[in-house]
Amino acid sequence: MKVLVVSEGPHELGDNDTKGALIVLTSRLLDEDVTFDREKVSSPRVRVHRQPGRGRGSEKRALAWIRFAEREGYDAIILVIDQDEDTDRKQEFERAQQHTLFLLPRALGVAIRSFDAWMLADEQALSHVLEMNIDLPPNPEAERDPKGRCEELRKNANAQLSPREMYSEIAKRTDTAKLEARCPNGFAPFAGRVRALNSL
Repeated sequence: MKVLVVSEGPHELGDNDTKGALIVLTSRLLDEDVTFDREKVSSPRVRVHRQPGRGRGSEKRALAWIRFAEREGYDAIILVIDQDEDTDRKQEFERAQQHTLFLLPRALGVAIRSFDAWMLADEQALSHVLEMNIDLPPNPEAERDPKGRCEELRKNANAQLSPREMYSEIAKRTDTAKLEARCPNGFAPFAGRVRALNSL
């Protein structure tokens, strides 16, 4: 299965040396052998595929990416963005997930408040990766600045890791069931959509 993964930056997507945390998590949820291509959600490649009058805001962007992936011959698309301060994004992505204009299978997700919160869900994985004992609050989705919290932990860690390496290693070790339980509004519905791609 050939899948296009679209997200916001290097922590999610990785680079030539490191598999991004989103790709690691996604591959753990899929049973099949999958080839991943990656694109930044802000890439100008997709602008020509936008359709005037269809959707708005994040819904329109998601539909543009789905159309792009369909035209490029992918078997499915995985697209994750941060909620940030835009509370409409989740609803807009829900509409794009259910949209029937394009038939391409998809797993769309909005991380509450940001993808970094998913890295804060499993304190055991985090403690192992950073080589220090870490206690975390029970609700990562309520963390005001998850990116800042992750960076603070990384700087104080015994392990010497780049942010990209840290996220990738956490994604390899995180208990996905715990991640679903602790991020029920962002990761849990996304994970269900990814697993549904196994039936293609």
